[in-house]
Amino acid sequence: MHTVAVLSLKGGVGKTTVALGLASAALRRGVRTLVIDLDPQCNATSTLEPEDTGTSIFDVLQEPTAENLRDAVAPSGWGDGVDVLAGSEDAESLNHPDPGETRLGKLREALALLKEDDEPYQLVLLDCPPSLGQLTRSALVAADRALLVTEPTMFAVAGVQRAFEAVQAERAHNPELQPLGVVVNRVRPRSHEHQFRIEELRDIFGPLVMPVALPDRLAVQQAQGACMPIHEWGTPGAREVALAFNLVLARILRMSRSRRRISHQDFDDDEISEAVDSGARG
Repeated sequence: MHTVAVLSLKGGVGKTTVALGLASAALRRGVRTLVIDLDPQCNATSTLEPEDTGTSIFDVLQEPTAENLRDAVAPSGWGDGVDVLAGSEDAESLNHPDPGETRLGKLREALALLKEDDEPYQLVLLDCPPSLGQLTRSALVAADRALLVTEPTMFAVAGVQRAFEAVQAERAHNPELQPLGVVVNRVRPRSHEHQFRIEELRDIFGPLVMPVALPDRLAVQQAQGACMPIHEWGTPGAREVALAFNLVLARILRMSRSRRRISHQDFDDDEISEAVDSGARG
């Protein structure tokens, strides 16, 4: 089971968009996926449209029992293959700025129960809030990889630096945690400012910056507004974004499986061909 925390410590950079795009790519590829909505805004839950659940992430983080976990998970409205652990506005009350180790370990306890299922998930995506309290830190304690999301803007670059520092600090509680990479979202290729910020990110993070960036396309907002996977939206802009998500997902599955460090030139021909084929099927 690949467990990936998707985070940024600046709001509005498209963190949930990235989690949803990866879920869409996983659905297209046939990778059984669970999206855990840790953000009290619950945008991932709203877009994935699960049926009403008896419990939510709030209950799971208070008491990570098999019953609470089972009642909080529901199939998404996207079809078989993507489930949701429902978010809750009440989770904000659990977002303690300085939680103890017991609180930080609650989500990890819940994920351990998932691994005992007869049909375990192949991919678990943890959509974190844009703050460094108990919710985000719990995700980092539970995850084996952290995907950092940023935009090519000055303030977003500062936010992803703080997120990287948080990942490194949390390894004291989770030695297995590794940064998967930095994905740059909402890129306009003709923007000199965006290209400058991408080069700045590469200076700071080196090969951790994903060689594929996510283009700024209206189709992303349109698909989310319709509560549909980006791979099913069908416009040229949607297909472009979907292909980028295919490549990022391929990287996640490959790097999580091999536990290797990322190389900037690490997309091989088979990986690219597979992602292109998956995009064409969309």
